Amino acid sequence: MLIRYLALVIFGLCAGFFVAGGVFTVLISVGLVPRFAGKSHTADKIFLYEEMVVLGVLLGIIFSIFHEALPVGRWVAEHKIVNADTWMIIGNTILCFYGFFAGIFEGCLALAIAEMLDSIPIFARRISFRKGLGIVILAMAVGKMAGSLIYFANQVYLFGG
Repeated sequence: MLIRYLALVIFGLCAGFFVAGGVFTVLISVGLVPRFAGKSHTADKIFLYEEMVVLGVLLGIIFSIFHEALPVGRWVAEHKIVNADTWMIIGNTILCFYGFFAGIFEGCLALAIAEMLDSIPIFARRISFRKGLGIVILAMAVGKMAGSLIYFANQVYLFGG
């Protein structure tokens, strides 16, 4: 039984590293962090920005995986730090700020990825891939759509894998 748990832990960690590596690869390949630093004229703080991205991803992973073990709201209610109405106002304010900044980030990421898509035809010409490029792009879009439909039809978001 111990070997099964160890295998599960190793598999989970490897999958987590793989997903996190993919997230960071996308962010690096589209050049989002350097673009933010260039637009805000704060290139001297680029390492701080990168560390904050990593910290945000790590905190997001921790809170999404261990949300049952980290019941912040229940802890605040039990210890009566603030009353329930005040806690709801604080929580809604935090959610508003999170939604605002997450929306800005997602919009910038979408624009950066759209700019990367402009390079697909250039790449195709360089490797002499003249015929079928439209089919390849259509196949990628249909695959993404099929995956999304399966994800939502099976309600994977409710139960996980």
